[in-house]
Amino acid sequence: MRDSFLLPSPVLVGALVACVCATSGCLSHKTGSQSSHPVGPSELKYQPGESDADAPEEFTITKSGLKYRILRRSDGRKPTAEDTVTCHYKGWLDDKTVFDQSYVNNNGEPISFALSGVIPGWTEGVQLVGVGGMIELEIPFEIGYGVEGSPPQIPPRARLHFIVELVSID
Repeated sequence: MRDSFLLPSPVLVGALVACVCATSGCLSHKTGSQSSHPVGPSELKYQPGESDADAPEEFTITKSGLKYRILRRSDGRKPTAEDTVTCHYKGWLDDKTVFDQSYVNNNGEPISFALSGVIPGWTEGVQLVGVGGMIELEIPFEIGYGVEGSPPQIPPRARLHFIVELVSID
């Protein structure tokens, strides 16, 4: 099998999204009348936890182009790319359309997954925060869903935004 951390093929991305969505119940890839839309506060069972009062406003940029800022510091253990993690998260597009979030899906419970089975921007970004911490990620398409995107919710060349709370390393 090809290394999924490099530029994943559209087929691999689609299979990965379907696999993750089947387990998490994500809104972004269900069929039928549901579609992604801006989610208002009244639709959220749970929302991201508190940020540190002194959390940076500026993003740090890695060599891959990932932009991140630590919203809540933690002295907890940081995961590796081979770990399975449990996280709460919210993902949105540049236009503020929320395409997936654990705060609504999975009955508001955090979701566990292998860091080796997600988009490269997530794999890289989640390793930057310790258990109990919270990070905001801005993922360029090159380390997200690529040139093709993941229609219909993730358009081609989409920059993705996430808030991720690392609950545990399993």
